[in-house]
Amino acid sequence: MSHSRAVVSSSVSPARHPYEDLIAHLTRTSPLGPGEAARVVADVLAYFSEPVEEFVRRRHGELKARGFTNDEIFPRIAGELRGRRVAAPELSLRQLRRIVYG
Repeated sequence: MSHSRAVVSSSVSPARHPYEDLIAHLTRTSPLGPGEAARVVADVLAYFSEPVEEFVRRRHGELKARGFTNDEIFPRIAGELRGRRVAAPELSLRQLRRIVYG
């Protein structure tokens, strides 16, 4: 994931990582080493840092590819947005459609 490289480089020492305590927790509670744990943290942060518009477009494409209709997709995306790490603004179904189709 390209965003993860912006969050942490593989050459960054885990001891200097801003989430050192989380990396230490992951290395204690999983088979991950410090470098792997730092990459997992970076990937998760990048995933949840995805802008709303990119998230809506990506999820629409994924769900469309799985055979869902727009009538099923947009309410589902609206529900998923409420569960994002940083609360997205409340978007109407029309606003969601505009993000996808302009």
